[in-house]
Amino acid sequence: MSDPPQDQSTTSTSSDASTMPKPQSLTLILAATPSLGIGKNGTLPWPQLKKEMGYFARVTKRVSSPPLGTTGSKRINAVIMGRKTWDSIPPKFRPLKDRLNIVVTRDAGKLEESLESKSEPEGPIIASGILDALKQLEHKPDVERIYVIGGASVYQTALELPQTTRVLLTKIHGEYECDTFFPVNLEESAVWRKVDKKKLESFTGEEVDESGVEEREVNFEFCLFERE
Repeated sequence: MSDPPQDQSTTSTSSDASTMPKPQSLTLILAATPSLGIGKNGTLPWPQLKKEMGYFARVTKRVSSPPLGTTGSKRINAVIMGRKTWDSIPPKFRPLKDRLNIVVTRDAGKLEESLESKSEPEGPIIASGILDALKQLEHKPDVERIYVIGGASVYQTALELPQTTRVLLTKIHGEYECDTFFPVNLEESAVWRKVDKKKLESFTGEEVDESGVEEREVNFEFCLFERE
């Protein structure tokens, strides 16, 4: 698979480059029904789709090769999520492997107490908000891409930030009962533009079938929207 293009500039000849803030770009990644439903009772409302989950894992893990950066250490992507999204991940799978996990919460102390341990390099890092998360990431030269993975309120906040430039949307072609919804209809928005297959594949490093995917009687397709 091809190496994805870079969102962040990491090239510098300065000896203190590792301490210099770098440009940051946020990419939202989610799956939603035609009515923008994304969740039900803290979980996904549609049957478990291994192909969609595999796509999510590969895309959020994939980094450039050979490694960039001045330190020569392994590159890693960051995933920002709300406390409810963190809690929805089975304990044995968190923090999400091979990604720097950042949990946004208003009650950092309570979350700290509930953590059995932290791992390197996955974390988690605890932040009071997305901007606090970005501030903490400014001086982490090995972080390549930053993904926002939910939930609805975190997506809403991210959409209001100029740093949010892309949305990776898996369109679920079917309705399911939901109690949580994505706040913006990207296809009807004047702010967002759906890009073509070539650009989607270039960004994700994935081969995408334009006719979509079918699994467990669920049809879905992978899309990329960019801010106009």
